[in-house]
Amino acid sequence: MNIVYALKEGDEVVFKEVFEEYFGKLYSFIFNRTHSEYLAEEVVQETFIKLWKYRASLNESLSVSIQLFRIARTTLIDQIRKQNNLLSVINTLSDQEVQNATWDTISYNELNNQLQNYIEMMPPMRKKVFILSRIEGWSYKEIAVELAISLKTVEKHISEALKQLRPHLSKINILLILLSYQS
Repeated sequence: MNIVYALKEGDEVVFKEVFEEYFGKLYSFIFNRTHSEYLAEEVVQETFIKLWKYRASLNESLSVSIQLFRIARTTLIDQIRKQNNLLSVINTLSDQEVQNATWDTISYNELNNQLQNYIEMMPPMRKKVFILSRIEGWSYKEIAVELAISLKTVEKHISEALKQLRPHLSKINILLILLSYQS
């Protein structure tokens, strides 16, 4: 009985015999080309899955050997393409992550520099109170004790500092928006 015909008819015994006869040969064929045990095993397994799945379309005029090696070769090509596509995606993501990290650093540095410039324009005591409150995180009471000024004076300095910064905050917000669209 013709092996290809038996496979087309769904003969599982013949399929098992083909598997046992050709597994090692296909494995060596793929391993010699890839030098990867993992890839050789994956391709051979996929080859036999395809052989069984598409058995109805086998050509009875060609030997099972020829058809198996063709399936294995095209499966190998498909696997290599998938790996190359995956590597390409990984490289693209890595480049994108580097770009995003760069933009994040630029954004942060630019905004920080802008804010530092605006803080430097404040009168010395207002600047000191603002830094202790908004940057260092001190309470108004702690600032008042540290600088030997009243609580009302601390509140007044913060209020004036925020008034001074308010016109510039819109520029910082616009810069943030522009930088977020570039990443």
